[in-house]
Amino acid sequence: MKKQYDVVIIGAGVVGSAIARELSRYKLSIAVLEKNLDVCNETSGRNSAVVHGGFANPIGSLKAKCCVEGNKIMGQLAEELNFPFKRCGKVLVGNTPEDMEQLERTMKQGAVNGCTGLEMIDEAKLHELVPAVVGKFAMWSKNSGIMDPFLYTVALAENAHANGADFFFDHKVEAITRENELYYLHTAHGDFCTRWVVNAAGLGAKQISDLLGLTGYRVIGSRSNYIILHKRMGKLLPMPVYPVPSNTYMGIHITPTVDGNVTVGPDAENTDVLDDYSVPQANMDSLAVEGAKLWPHIFKKDQIRTFAGIQPKWVDENGAIQDWKVEIRDDVAPNAVNLVGIESPGLTGSVPLARYVIGLMQEREKFEENPGFDPHHKGIVKFAGCTPEQQAELIAQDPDYGEMICSCEEVTKAEILQAIHNPLGVSTMTGIKYRTRAMMGGCQGGFCQMKIEHFIEQELGTEPENVCYSRQGSWVLTGNMRKEEN
Repeated sequence: MKKQYDVVIIGAGVVGSAIARELSRYKLSIAVLEKNLDVCNETSGRNSAVVHGGFANPIGSLKAKCCVEGNKIMGQLAEELNFPFKRCGKVLVGNTPEDMEQLERTMKQGAVNGCTGLEMIDEAKLHELVPAVVGKFAMWSKNSGIMDPFLYTVALAENAHANGADFFFDHKVEAITRENELYYLHTAHGDFCTRWVVNAAGLGAKQISDLLGLTGYRVIGSRSNYIILHKRMGKLLPMPVYPVPSNTYMGIHITPTVDGNVTVGPDAENTDVLDDYSVPQANMDSLAVEGAKLWPHIFKKDQIRTFAGIQPKWVDENGAIQDWKVEIRDDVAPNAVNLVGIESPGLTGSVPLARYVIGLMQEREKFEENPGFDPHHKGIVKFAGCTPEQQAELIAQDPDYGEMICSCEEVTKAEILQAIHNPLGVSTMTGIKYRTRAMMGGCQGGFCQMKIEHFIEQELGTEPENVCYSRQGSWVLTGNMRKEEN
């Protein structure tokens, strides 16, 4: 049986989730098809988590316009959607006359793009802002910031769902046909019929574009590696520190997280393999050495995890990186919005980009506003972030707040249970991890992971062998360690 919708969005990363949320402002039936088992499983959750200013993007580009606007509204979005965001600023650090020239060009580009709060500062001011940094001067972007990309994407998706959008995970689109002005999207778990299709598939956007008949795009992956440092290092880094950027790469930078950790990276390497998230030891060693030239506090004893991310870059026949592509080709694929090459600053610019997409759609069809739309989302109350008085009140209301499951991050049983029963129906280990920060501390789940796995079994009635860590097939357990005797 085919499920019929007004709009089907392919991809539940930050852009697809933002489009779903913004479309739910209108009287439309909306579905989001995601090949993974949760939102934010690829590029949207594997990055520096920086809210960019827009000065690094070419003048007049869609990237620059959406980034500048996204930076301006991020505070409002954080209030509406209840996700962590800090407008802490960042510095681009230089040492040579050539560095100064490049930073001056960057400032001028930023000014034309509409960035505000950019200032050149000397060594004294730089070390007042970031005492531990190595550098002679810097460009200070006062309005840049940091955020939690997981909770941001989850909030967008859950708010879209609360306003009527349906999310379908493990639904990879394998074929698309069109008949009688309707699109039919074929997945292994059923077919979907829709008047509109939005291709927000990120790393898979070229494949979906080809299925729509919009062929000829060349998309490569830019693969990046990161190191995560223990929270004890966060006090030494009040804001992100970047080297002087090149024309195509911001360089290995050091970034605090909203939760107090520090990330080192990324490096960058072009690749045609878009699903390899391993981190080679050589890259870890290189990141530590290069990062220490900017911030000399990177030691193996403080490294608690590594991760990799891949960005989709649309390039021309000469390999030059292009602006984001957002199009509706009425002659080839009417009522299909095609997004290709949505890389950084996609996190910062996601909501303005979503509104741009809807603007293109409304040039062809006017949508009626949804009077019941509620822009607000309430996340899980974090016990660790509460005062002692608030914690006592939480425990009085729900005794499960009094049982600590993840000691490193101070995550309680109540938070774990709320995450397991999330509105989107996600049941993976990382689904719990990203919603609560359990398993993100110094022991990386060494003490709490199996407790959480057991809670999933109990709460959802799931057999042990069916609990996935993150992706389909990433089983946490594959059988009994020893045979039980009768």
